[in-house]
This record gives sequence, structure tokens and C-alpha cells, in this order.
Amino acid sequence: MIKNREEILFIYDVTDANPNGDPLDENKPRIDEETGINIVTDVRLKRTIRDYLLNYKGYDGEGDKDIFVKEVASEKGKGLKDGKSRAKDFNDSPEEVLKKAIDIRLFGGVIPLEKDSITFTGPVQFNMGRSLNKVNTKHIKGTGAFASKDGKAKTFREEYILPYSLIAFHGIINENAAKETMLKGEDIDLMEEAIWNGTKNLITRSKMGHMPRLYIRVQYKEDLNYFIGDLQKKINIESEMEDFKIRSTKDYKLDLTTLLKELFDNKDKIEKIFYIYDRTLKLQYEGEDFCFKEETGLSFEEITY
Repeated sequence: MIKNREEILFIYDVTDANPNGDPLDENKPRIDEETGINIVTDVRLKRTIRDYLLNYKGYDGEGDKDIFVKEVASEKGKGLKDGKSRAKDFNDSPEEVLKKAIDIRLFGGVIPLEKDSITFTGPVQFNMGRSLNKVNTKHIKGTGAFASKDGKAKTFREEYILPYSLIAFHGIINENAAKETMLKGEDIDLMEEAIWNGTKNLITRSKMGHMPRLYIRVQYKEDLNYFIGDLQKKINIESEMEDFKIRSTKDYKLDLTTLLKELFDNKDKIEKIFYIYDRTLKLQYEGEDFCFKEETGLSFEEITY
């Protein structure tokens, strides 16, 4: 069982794609109009995790491996199952839901049982993702594959993309809530793999262009109930280019100075720091290139897939 408070920082970039469209605004990328910062909902990240576990790790309902929040066709062949129907797939048993549904163990949820509903508070929670650079939305028009209804002209499609967005997510793993959902260490391992490889595997037409760049999980010592907080606000882009002109990891360095100093200052509270990063991302500490292998007084462990 999970016994330590843990904190997550995940950074990925999006090139010539829409990281998270707003269905109420022509599916445009979500932008904070006052700052020009790209916003991605935590729901989008959780969907990435669920889809990877479903499509690549066998969480398809066979045996004790399932995803509760997924699209399942109804037995009558009309539409998809709702929450109550999904609960029946688990025999209206909260115990069976927690035993089989890894997404409920991770993120919690409301389970609409036959007689009542039960709410599980998710041990893993993420803030809204925000880009570290200001972005510009591009409106793209193209010719469709089929003719229009009257058959006289081709149809046209329109879409909105971002040339480049470097997005940071911050998350917490709450060891107290983990007791309620029976969250296990192997669930966290699978979630990490799904965050990294699931982002890589967003290869639909609208999502092609996603790449994971940096993942850090800070594991604090047991029974502290402590975490630093707001890790995503302790990093920033260093570039000679304007934010709107950045197009790849070649155009900037990611400054970790404030983040690493916070980690150094809290090293007596930290058990271990797990990390994985893409080597094309240039990391910087106090104006110098940084490598996690350097002597820092912290215990780093690299994750490999």
C-alpha cells in the first residue's frame, strides 16, 4: 500500500496540434486570454492515462483488470452504458470496483450503485496544466475528402492548432486517501508509464505532435504529511527568442534553479526523487547545464521504459 506523500511534475510539448479543445468554443485550444498561456484540463491527462492502460496494458475488463470510466456499448446496441450500467458490470459492489478498476483506485469517482451512490476521493489529483510559454492559435483550413451534399463541390475542414506549447502539470499522491481506494505501488508504476508512453502514443490526427519531456516524482518520508507544492511554478523557459516564435526544444533551456533549490532545502524530508527526461531537453541550474547524475545530496533514481 502507498505510505508516503508524493508530488509529481510532468512536462510535455505539443507541436502543430491542439492539446485540449474547448467544445463550447469551436474546439479551439484553451487559452487564458489575459496572459496568452495555454490551458489543459486534468481530465485530458487522466484520459491519456486511461486510454494507454486500456489499449496497451490489458485493462479491458478481462479478469481483474478494468477501467471504470470508458466507453462501453450497451447490451441493447443503442448508445453507451451510463454510470449505473457500468456499476452493474461490477455487481454493484464497491469492493469489486476497487479490486478491478485501476482508474478508481487512482483518481476516485462517484459510483452510482443500485440502491445508493458511493464516492471515493482520488489519491492522485492534478492541477490544470499550463504552458510555460505564451502561445498563438493558428486557424487552418483544408479540403475535405468528400464532396458536399449537392455533389458539386468538395467540403472544407477548419481546425485550430498551436505551433508550439510546453505544458507543465503538477500532481499530488495523497497517502491518506490511498488507504480508502486500496492504491498500490504497482498502480503508481503503471500510471507513470501511462503518463509518459501514453502521451507519446497520442497519434490520432488531431493529437499527433505530443512528446513527453520531463517527469519528476518526489517521494517524501513516511508519516510527514508534507509536500513542497506548486512545483510547476518553480521552473521557467530561458530563451533569446520571443515565446511566440519558439518551435522546438532547440530554441530554449528549461531553468530548474528554483525547483532544485527547493528540493535541496527540503532534502531531509525527501526519501527519493524518481525522474525521466528526454535528452533533447536542455536543463539548466544557476546558468550552467544540469544533469541528474551530478552530485546534489539528493537521492535520484532514473525511470526507464
